[in-house]
Amino acid sequence: MKTSEVNIRDPFVLTYDGKYYLYGTRSETCWGMADGFDCYVSDDLENWEGPIEIFHRPEGFFADRAYWAPECVHWNGAFYLVTTFGAADRKKGIYVLKAASPTGPFQPYGQRLTPEDWACIDGTVYFEEGKPYLFFSHSFEDSPDGDMCLLRLSADMSYAEGEPVRLFSAADAPWARPIPFAKAEFGMEGDVYFTDGPCVVRLEDGALYMTWSSWGDHGYAVGVAVSDSGAPQGPWRHQPEPIHPENGGHGMMFQDLKGGFRFTLHYPNDKSREHPIFKRIVKKANGLCLTD
Repeated sequence: MKTSEVNIRDPFVLTYDGKYYLYGTRSETCWGMADGFDCYVSDDLENWEGPIEIFHRPEGFFADRAYWAPECVHWNGAFYLVTTFGAADRKKGIYVLKAASPTGPFQPYGQRLTPEDWACIDGTVYFEEGKPYLFFSHSFEDSPDGDMCLLRLSADMSYAEGEPVRLFSAADAPWARPIPFAKAEFGMEGDVYFTDGPCVVRLEDGALYMTWSSWGDHGYAVGVAVSDSGAPQGPWRHQPEPIHPENGGHGMMFQDLKGGFRFTLHYPNDKSREHPIFKRIVKKANGLCLTD
């Protein structure tokens, strides 16, 4: 199938062994009951084999909703799917599945990574000096300013070490705006911001960048922050303007098969119409931007 026919949100690309592996949230089950994740495989980012179901809810598995934003990393000879899960009896959190192949089958692995009493979504793993770190969103249900947080993971990625560190809030970014439908949809008064979809990459200039999504002047959007220390702990400084300003989000950076850096996000942000789009990342004097 063509890229425009892949109906997923929150696209994530793993480049491995000469192929692209594409993961994401199933559009049809994003906002209701859910039971699995899929993978698509390509040589060229345009023609895809799949969907290949890589995880299906086992009998008795606790999670039956919020199957969101699966991200696959290859680490120490295995493949780890870092994802959000939810259920009626607990807050959403970040968990890990493990497999011997990028197309699964994936099995539950380790402990819940984020605190039990926090509502957390959209975990992404970044490796610094051989150590795994988890960036994630502390969701607006708990934190109306929309916090982006950091956790150190164990070497085998089976549990979190220490307590989460708050890096910044969406309210700190000059381009982010309160959700206009917070009262109507969530019953929340006052200004409510959100962070989601973090991706952290050290680009060719040596700087550590994060792309992440929030609400902007024209709806769902993607912005950029850079770590002034060059370390995962920051401090993180925001580009004034979003790099994708309207009706698309939850993107990520990856290296293509030729070694160049690419960016994918889902567009449009409309149920049953979402699909990945691919852009090139360009560094300019005022920061990062996207081109076709």
